Amino acid sequence: MLQISAPLKKVLLILVITLVAVLIDLPKEINFFGRKFTRPDLELKLGRFEIKKNLDLTLGLDLAGGSHLVFETDTSKIPDDKRKTAIEGVRNVIEKRVNLFGVSEPTVQTSEFEGRKRVIVELPGVKDTQAAVSLIGKTAQLVFAETVEIPGKAGATPSATLILTDLTGADLKSADVVFDGETGKPAISIQFTPEGGEKFAKITERNVQKSLPIILDDTILSAPIVQEKITGASAQISGSFTLDEAKNLAIQLNAGALPVPIKLVEERTVGATLGAESIQKSVRAGLIGVGMVLIFMLLAYGRLGLVADSGLLIFGILTLAIYKLGGVVLTLPGIAGFLLSIGMAVDSNILIFERFKEERKIRPIPDALEISFGRAWDSIRDANVATIITSLVLMNPLNFSFLNSSGPVRGFAMTLLLGIIISLFTGIVVSRNLLRLFIKEKK
Repeated sequence: MLQISAPLKKVLLILVITLVAVLIDLPKEINFFGRKFTRPDLELKLGRFEIKKNLDLTLGLDLAGGSHLVFETDTSKIPDDKRKTAIEGVRNVIEKRVNLFGVSEPTVQTSEFEGRKRVIVELPGVKDTQAAVSLIGKTAQLVFAETVEIPGKAGATPSATLILTDLTGADLKSADVVFDGETGKPAISIQFTPEGGEKFAKITERNVQKSLPIILDDTILSAPIVQEKITGASAQISGSFTLDEAKNLAIQLNAGALPVPIKLVEERTVGATLGAESIQKSVRAGLIGVGMVLIFMLLAYGRLGLVADSGLLIFGILTLAIYKLGGVVLTLPGIAGFLLSIGMAVDSNILIFERFKEERKIRPIPDALEISFGRAWDSIRDANVATIITSLVLMNPLNFSFLNSSGPVRGFAMTLLLGIIISLFTGIVVSRNLLRLFIKEKK
């Protein structure tokens, strides 16, 4: 019976992963010997959930254009000493909504025009400006109300009025899209903060067998009947929502309400800010750089360099596939981050190969190979961890105000971070198993 060695098994697995990545990397339409083939999009169905993924590269505002929106804030009712804070709050809420909406590398910044405070929003790849305006511009003021009956005079029919409670969107911890167990329609499951949970328990206790209207921006979303006191810090908003409406509502509630009203004063779809010639020159320069790295590794290390070049090609294939699957928006700074990560991807191979040169002089090649990887790992780890920390600082995932960076900077950091992580895989896992297969086992 044919015995397959462990390194060969791992190399075969790497080849399968690479082939899948190649299929993802292929363009939407391919002409092959005069025949036209169309690559299908990715579709996954998990119970009620259906995922459809367009496997095309998403380009940023500078490469493919997008939406440019300008909102003007109404701070007439805000004291002068608090206006700056209110404007910054508007910018933060809009940025949260845009990020939750799924737009990568948005630019949200404040400006002043003739004494009026404005917020400028640029959304790469978003052509449907109406959907973006609808999501960004709503105030999202959520409040729970109580229904109070007013007795009619002289036998007249009693009427009812709504009294707003102190339980508002500020008491929410999170909001998620769920499906109603009875109707199967989309609904919103909301979780209260501990203080909000106490308020909700008191409100439901005094409104048993009464309706409890839930109001968003002066519109009643639903008015469920309270059956008993609810002590859990959660509730559900049901209604005739579509799935998209439920998702947008959850986004607005999670991001919070706008501190001040805003109105749209400018709306336009913009084209790419960089010309096609500039993009072609950038891509050409990147290809030349990659080619020079491949030639250098081949000339400096011979057969070892060929293994490194193979790992570098696999690195590029996997990186592009992850860009497509993850919906990474590519801008020109993002392309720069990708090219920089290519240059850094061979660092680990150089450290390992230089160590291997020394070790092979004093011990057998198989042992020298394993020891080279082991002793070079500390340097590889420390260098890459330092770069990963720098990338995370530039990305600012926790939204620290003192680390606020623009969309293109975050795009550069994102592609650099992904490149470093993938280069660790190709430099250690791919190259190591290729060397084990073609050098160690052969020897």
